Amino acid sequence: MNISSTEKLFTIFNETALVLQEELDCSFLEALAETGENLFQASILQEELSELTLKRLKKQYEEIDLEKYSNEDIRKAFQLVILKGMKENVQPNHQMTPDSVGMLIAYLVERFIKIPSFRLLDPAVGTGNLLMTILNHVHKEIAAVGVEIDDLLIKLAYVNANLQEHPVQFFNQDSLEPLFIESVDAVVADLPIGFYPNDIRAADYQLKAKEGHSYSHHLFIEQSVRHTKPGGYLFFLIPNGLFESPQAGQLHEFLKEEVIIQGLMQLPNSMFRDKNDAKSILVVQKKGEEVKPPKQALLVNLPSLSNRQEMDKILVNIEKWFQENKG
Repeated sequence: MNISSTEKLFTIFNETALVLQEELDCSFLEALAETGENLFQASILQEELSELTLKRLKKQYEEIDLEKYSNEDIRKAFQLVILKGMKENVQPNHQMTPDSVGMLIAYLVERFIKIPSFRLLDPAVGTGNLLMTILNHVHKEIAAVGVEIDDLLIKLAYVNANLQEHPVQFFNQDSLEPLFIESVDAVVADLPIGFYPNDIRAADYQLKAKEGHSYSHHLFIEQSVRHTKPGGYLFFLIPNGLFESPQAGQLHEFLKEEVIIQGLMQLPNSMFRDKNDAKSILVVQKKGEEVKPPKQALLVNLPSLSNRQEMDKILVNIEKWFQENKG
């Protein structure tokens, strides 16, 4: 039986992480970050390992030549091992953007952004899977920036980028604190949903709650718009109830003032275990002197992404919309 490239890489990532997990007495995901760094540096960085473990790891690492694998092979394998680790140690903020959604956002980024090179920010970069999907599929020169508060997630994102040789600039901080970065041409974000606990920091935002905690996803939208150049595009993965929440009125007013809504694509409910968790892709453009609204926004209810025939019809309609509205 032929083993795919992704399966080969998965096996090496998984088996060497298990060895390091036991030897270093750490979590599987921490061990995965270590083994990824070892593979990238082509050397074993953990000096405290036993001689037997060192020999075992060296032998396994020698079986893999990363240069023989595509970035997508590496990304998919690394993603699968991360997912395995997340199942073993479930945390609410440790969730990954599904591959099919990442590919769809990459397609939208490619179609909306006309310039050959641009700066891209992911303010909720997590393990970097969404950002890496875009870097692998958008055929333009991208200077990428990722921000993540979780130490372990950003370490995995950093290793993920290194293994694929993407020169991403990472910041390990609360994305809602001041970001000392140059303005970007585009933002992609799988928005973290929930309440932001820092009311003092939230007070600096127009979208702060009038009472109690503010919605973190609202503040992420405002922060993203702040750091986007006029005319820049923002691609958000949003909950379907975004405009129905108690604070939705403020958000609606903010968007009306600051951006033009280009499109809203509702993902199929079948993608989500609970329909209350269903999401959509919101595409907006920051207002600027030469920015004109489309004749009509791109509004799409997506069928099951595995339904090739229906998806082909939808993509034809989307391409028609681009021709009519984006020249």
